[in-house]
Amino acid sequence: MFLLQRRGTRTAAALAEELEISVRTLYRDVASLVAAGVPVVTSAGPGGGIGLPPTWRTRLDGLTGDEASALLFAGVPQALGDLGMFGAAVAAKAKLAATLPPDLQARIDRVSERFFLDAPGWFAKKEPLDHLPLVARAVWESRTISVRYGAGAWTAVAPLGLVLKAGIWYVVAEVARTREIRSFRVAKLVAVRLGRATVARPAGFSLAAHWARAAHAFEGSLLVYRCEVRLSRRAFVSLPHVVPQDVIREQLARADPPDDEGFRRVALTLESEEVAASQLLALGDGVEVLAPPDLRVLLHDLAARVCARNVTSKRRGPSARPRAYRP
Repeated sequence: MFLLQRRGTRTAAALAEELEISVRTLYRDVASLVAAGVPVVTSAGPGGGIGLPPTWRTRLDGLTGDEASALLFAGVPQALGDLGMFGAAVAAKAKLAATLPPDLQARIDRVSERFFLDAPGWFAKKEPLDHLPLVARAVWESRTISVRYGAGAWTAVAPLGLVLKAGIWYVVAEVARTREIRSFRVAKLVAVRLGRATVARPAGFSLAAHWARAAHAFEGSLLVYRCEVRLSRRAFVSLPHVVPQDVIREQLARADPPDDEGFRRVALTLESEEVAASQLLALGDGVEVLAPPDLRVLLHDLAARVCARNVTSKRRGPSARPRAYRP
């Protein structure tokens, strides 16, 4: 219905192709629209097709700008609350439901009863977001802001968008002095001042595409320590859960084929020697460090201390005098 309203009369074949349905299904949908009171007009011959009267329009009466914006976040309750838009979302839902036939209203109610998105991870502490409303206002109104980030000085930036990643808000902004596009964690903004200048968005800028590139680059920048290991089949599958960066999956994809023992040789790049040792220790006996030698020694020493700490006596329970560890 909205497709016809936006683009005018179209042939059945063109509509079916765009909606990815068969022509037969399209005609059934047209019949359903007519039955619902939508004045669909069909005409045969050259230049004919399926359309709506030029003066006919359907719209959501009384939907405000805030309510329309809230619909974009309707599936993310945390975002609505952080942005102060929960009330607008409730009003938008009520107005949207009022325009729908009873069967679709019932379907919306069933969806809201059965599905709920809780974006933040477990045990995540809620961050202070005192400056989020002002930053969001600058984003909506395309206005510049000046920010103090952490212990830094005032910086003039042009906000290009807000990103909610795993329960944490970031503002993506172009730094006025360098024209560099950076991501600022909203909770670390010490102060924000709203400017008067209008933001000129970079040509062709896509917030989603930029964030995907920046997130991948950030993950890669953390991984600087090179090592080589042999992993059992179980350890090979478990490593992405121990080191959750997508970069690790790319490294595993370049691993050697399994040897006679089922182990695979793989070159890894992790954060540091200490972090690498603790992460590899989580793989148990499914990992063997091949290089560098210092990491192999460190992993051995960590495992020895774990064994010494957790030896048990013949009677059940911790031993009063741990036995010496023998590799």
